[in-house]
Amino acid sequence: MLVQAIMTLPVITVPTCCSVAEAAQLMLDNRISGLPVVDTNGALVGIVSEGDFLRRSELNTQRNRPWLLDWLTSPGKIATEYVRTHGRRVDEVMTSPVSAIAPTASVSDAVRLMERYDIKRLPVVENGKLVGIIARSDLLRALSRALPTTSPSPDDAQIQAAIEAEFAKQSWSRNGFIHCHVSDGIAELTGTIFDERERLAAKVAAENVAGVQSVRDLLVWIDPYYGIALPPPDAEARQP
Repeated sequence: MLVQAIMTLPVITVPTCCSVAEAAQLMLDNRISGLPVVDTNGALVGIVSEGDFLRRSELNTQRNRPWLLDWLTSPGKIATEYVRTHGRRVDEVMTSPVSAIAPTASVSDAVRLMERYDIKRLPVVENGKLVGIIARSDLLRALSRALPTTSPSPDDAQIQAAIEAEFAKQSWSRNGFIHCHVSDGIAELTGTIFDERERLAAKVAAENVAGVQSVRDLLVWIDPYYGIALPPPDAEARQP
């Protein structure tokens, strides 16, 4: 899936000369948490977000360091912080430079950038001009469309084959110690695991297969150091 398929457009932007007050009101009016900042040619030069307004002199939330730490901090850093807490124009408080992505890039590339830089939105730029923006809400909408709304009803053999195929693709279950048997849409997981985190992964893999009504966990955990085996959580459910 490409970025251009899920990005938001047109994009609400602000010019560099916009005031902080106007930008804040624009975000409130449109219920958005960030605004790309563009120059007179429409080129992206920065982004201003709610995070840029957290520390403001008007709210008395500017950073106050202990005197020793303040003495050790460089005057230039303190001056920069002063501008961000007292600046009246967007270009004085915005984040710049800004990470951006092309509309023809993959959504996975966009997610990778968002995770790497811990950002909530990513401007989309083509030929130096802002053409869209992709935010976490766009990813959520794409996920909502991708998830099945109805569950088909394949037979038990098909369901079991699909679960086993998923297990075969994953490194944590490829060792063949996790087994599955499906009856009346109930996926019963048996076998052994050596890491408790594999239990939830196996249950999630089974739950994601169309037609699964429920998952019965009969996996036995064996402590890899002491060889102690603990009974599965659903062991009692197996009793007649």
